[in-house]
Amino acid sequence: MTTHGRDNWITEQLHGAFRSSYRADRVLFDTETGQQRLVLVENPIFGRMLSLDGVTQVTERDEFVYHEMLTHVPMLAHGNARRVLIIGGGDGGILREVLRHPNVEQATMVEIDAGVVSFSREWLPTVSDGAFDDPRLNLVIADGAAFVRDTQDRFDVVIVDSTDPIGPGEVLFTDSFYGHVRRLLNPGGVVVTQNGVPFLQPDELRGTMRAFRSLFQVATCYLVTVPTYTGGAMALGFGTDDAALLHVSEPTLAERLAGLDFTPGYYSPAVHRGAFALPGYVEKLVEPD
Repeated sequence: MTTHGRDNWITEQLHGAFRSSYRADRVLFDTETGQQRLVLVENPIFGRMLSLDGVTQVTERDEFVYHEMLTHVPMLAHGNARRVLIIGGGDGGILREVLRHPNVEQATMVEIDAGVVSFSREWLPTVSDGAFDDPRLNLVIADGAAFVRDTQDRFDVVIVDSTDPIGPGEVLFTDSFYGHVRRLLNPGGVVVTQNGVPFLQPDELRGTMRAFRSLFQVATCYLVTVPTYTGGAMALGFGTDDAALLHVSEPTLAERLAGLDFTPGYYSPAVHRGAFALPGYVEKLVEPD
């Protein structure tokens, strides 16, 4: 991430031949946490914007899009998740959405960087919205790959809210990591993953789907359009041995959603079903070579 120009524009270059820029009216925070560089700026469209190592992670204005879809698609497809594992997600947005589900007895969140959690609680409190104080939270500060390798716990839903496969997030895209995740899923469980923007990052989705096909009876993805994740729709991986989770009807999803006592800003049963309709270029990445 670089700043330039009279009006303090910040340029993000996640992809070699593609850049995006945001006006930073104020730089509120810029520090090294020991794990990664953390920068918080204020933008007139997106509000506060958090980046890690120069890549935008979350903004106040559009965070609900990503967090709702990464959480409620697997949770409502499952329908009765009691134990949930979140890998990453230090801003607390996934945790907030998971804890909306009254059946959840415990949400274990494994975040490698304690600094991201403490920072987000202070500077982005609307994202977690009190979720870090919920007694159902089991917060573990540890490497996610090591945790899934060593834990004896089992989970109904696993949500991998990782950064891109650069730096600390790289290990969360390996075959070994996915294999350990498969081991700790309860029967009928499901794992979802952040797999980048496949138009610009095809290898990220292709690699995850290759691993999922060797581990799960159902290996696919669904799409979500997040304004600040530029370059097309984002792919969210979906792996399970229960094919019925792909075919939950809209009335059933609506009934389950009604039990959550909140009105989503992006998710709906129709969006849930439609998100699995993949354009041709994404299907080619999901299907075997």
